[in-house]
Amino acid sequence: MTEVRATIRPVTLSRLVELTHVCQEGAKSTDEVEAALNVSHRRARETILEAERISLLSKKGDEEESVYATTDVGESFLEAVRTEDWQGASAILATHSPHYKAFIETLEDDGRGGLDALLERLEETQEFTPYSFNQTGIEVVGDWAERLGRVQRNAFSGSYYLKDRSGAPPNFHTVLLEVYDDLEQTAGVDLRQRYMSIPRLREEVCERLGCARDDFDDALLAVCQQNVGKLELSGAPLDSAAKDATLGIKQIERSDDGDLVTTSQSTQQVMSGVELYDKQYYYLAVYDRDITFNKEAS
Repeated sequence: MTEVRATIRPVTLSRLVELTHVCQEGAKSTDEVEAALNVSHRRARETILEAERISLLSKKGDEEESVYATTDVGESFLEAVRTEDWQGASAILATHSPHYKAFIETLEDDGRGGLDALLERLEETQEFTPYSFNQTGIEVVGDWAERLGRVQRNAFSGSYYLKDRSGAPPNFHTVLLEVYDDLEQTAGVDLRQRYMSIPRLREEVCERLGCARDDFDDALLAVCQQNVGKLELSGAPLDSAAKDATLGIKQIERSDDGDLVTTSQSTQQVMSGVELYDKQYYYLAVYDRDITFNKEAS
């Protein structure tokens, strides 16, 4: 195990995957990792040390001629990536990365939070441990968790929350109306709107319920189809502000770059609406609040 370092190194998830694969077939020196990943010596060193700390790699040899090999933990992590078992990969990181574990546990205790609130809470809970957090550290582990699907981040407010629900709950329609009212009120008394941005509704409802964005879309379409005449979906012009987010939605998928197992990462900042019969809708209007939701029929 490498020496204790208080803060996490700024290493991306894709780089951890690539490094673990590079060292799988045989132990590699820092120079060999540098060449294989086509990165600077400093970046190679940072990635190696963080991977060693979270047990993906182990060091062999003395300080002068040390090499690094993939551990059993690293093998399991790599297999999870190969099979796109993102939940399994997240569980491995939660077990072996002290910073990732603390981040997830804080969200489990607090429900949700923005950078400042999480930093304050983590500073408090980690006070008597060898580990500490700064804003960059939260963004690093937050990026890992978001790409692996363990966490979502509100694309407008920046608040992190656990994605810990499978499907929309039976009270989805109630929460939808609550969020609709809240967003309407933020426009001011003289600017009350009937049509609300679906991307903004999605982000807020998902945060309150801890559900996936796809589950929101399925439930919203079901509610609209089950309450015809009471709810209305509307399209939007190409330059609609409803399509713009403050933050991107981070995603990941496995990709093979020649002989190297890696991941393809994207950050989508143009928000999508919901699609019904090959048409995109970006706004929702409520005409009658007496609506129902049959989850089984969705």
